[in-house]
Amino acid sequence: MTGFVPKTLSQLIGSLPPEALLATAQAIAALPAVAVTGVTEDSRAVTPGMLFVAVRGETLDGHRYIPQAIERGAVGILGTEPLEYVHVPYIQVTDARQALGLLSAAFYNYPSRNMTVIGVTGTDGKTTTSNLIYQILLAARIHAGIISTVNAVIGDEVIDTGLHVTTPTAPEIQRYLARMDTSGLTHAVLETTSHGLAQHRVTGCDYDIAVLTNITHEHLNEHGTFEAYRDAKASLFLRLAQRPPKANGVAPLAVLNADDPSYEYLRRRISVRQVAYSLNSGADLWAEDVRHDVNGLHFVARGADFQIPIDCRIMGLFNVSNCLAAIAATVIGLGISPHAAQQGIASLYGIPGRMESIAMGQPFIALVDFAHTPNALEQALKAVSEMAKGRVIAVFGSAGLRDREKRRMMAEVSARLADVSIFTAEDPRTESLEDILKDMAAGAESQGGQAEHSFWCVPDRGNAIRKAVRMAHEGDVVIVCGKGHEQSMCFGAKEYPWDDRRAMRAALAEMFSATGPSMPYLPTQDE
Repeated sequence: MTGFVPKTLSQLIGSLPPEALLATAQAIAALPAVAVTGVTEDSRAVTPGMLFVAVRGETLDGHRYIPQAIERGAVGILGTEPLEYVHVPYIQVTDARQALGLLSAAFYNYPSRNMTVIGVTGTDGKTTTSNLIYQILLAARIHAGIISTVNAVIGDEVIDTGLHVTTPTAPEIQRYLARMDTSGLTHAVLETTSHGLAQHRVTGCDYDIAVLTNITHEHLNEHGTFEAYRDAKASLFLRLAQRPPKANGVAPLAVLNADDPSYEYLRRRISVRQVAYSLNSGADLWAEDVRHDVNGLHFVARGADFQIPIDCRIMGLFNVSNCLAAIAATVIGLGISPHAAQQGIASLYGIPGRMESIAMGQPFIALVDFAHTPNALEQALKAVSEMAKGRVIAVFGSAGLRDREKRRMMAEVSARLADVSIFTAEDPRTESLEDILKDMAAGAESQGGQAEHSFWCVPDRGNAIRKAVRMAHEGDVVIVCGKGHEQSMCFGAKEYPWDDRRAMRAALAEMFSATGPSMPYLPTQDE
């Protein structure tokens, strides 16, 4: 455990590797030894003494806000453009995002080097797998923290990270890790998205164990191609070989999913120790005797020299793979006892917005799930089909300014696996919601779906949920997918407060004339 030691501007800039700098050695040597109070890429967050990093984004260029940062008290500026007549030290770098990550780690004295860090990446299942690992660590009486898209947990403190499907910023991650370090935590579980990797938000984090859940069709709008998306995920595992020596005695480990199409590609590229898990025998860790009931999942996790009867309280057969990934990281990777893994998995009752049941006395099952990719939706619908005694009614949308192909793919999945599909708003942003729904309708029709018979387009998400619960009969399952734990929805450039779980309770309360929350407002209600 280490304490926080403030850095001066010259010390911070001196911590960057030479290849990251475009400024001359003389300019770096001439930097003043002024104390730096923080590092940020948000000019609105600048307070006196901070270092501002001008990052060029998709729609905003941080260089435009340099005057505002200086006015608010920045003692130094980093950017990628050559600038003159700046009245505080300006340092030109090759990659502002990379510099932000490295500077954030240096500012907080590289907290990840004092802990064992487990990173979890993949298209689907990251949050669940991260929480399973965290619970196993706690069951083993290890002082651990977790940073996920739902929250950050540091000891007894739970911090709402307020995220909208993304990894926290680099300064936030390093601040959380530093707090864990100074609080005496020895292990950290870090949910790591492709955005976090590609945008250098986790640059400066020294991982010991990296876990992959899967790589499926998602985020192609940001990465361009599936290969680029896969490479972004792979970068987490490649950096294991570059990790500086640590005193924790943990050998770097890559935990891979042998059932995923990416397995052979990753296995060949990764040079550190590997362990593979699978639903079938032949891997280092596999599942046997899998069954499920209303209480969750039951199976035997079998390794080369152990077998663990597992009772998992979260629903969905796809979570067998997530459990195996968590066991591989902890039992094989860290040497934790199989009994602790068994206890930790059994102690996880659920994760917000992941197959979360909403019960208000209705005669059918109502669920909210985060499934927002074709694969996740397919796995979720297959899982609820096993629960349903009647029909499966699915409500979901597809985000604007994201991968257009996904709209058709998700609608096709639902047309095949759900009895009723209701397509609705899901963060349309500045795109036409009508056009998004047309794309989804075309996907459903390509699988034989019929408008106003097997699928409906209901632009307002609240009304879509109302329609679903009013259509439901005893024994049916209504599942609302895509938003999960998220607390807002974007129309245009504005975020409106939104929670699918509250919306589901509101719809059920209205139907039964019971006491319950009001339906959250969205601008589609006015149309």
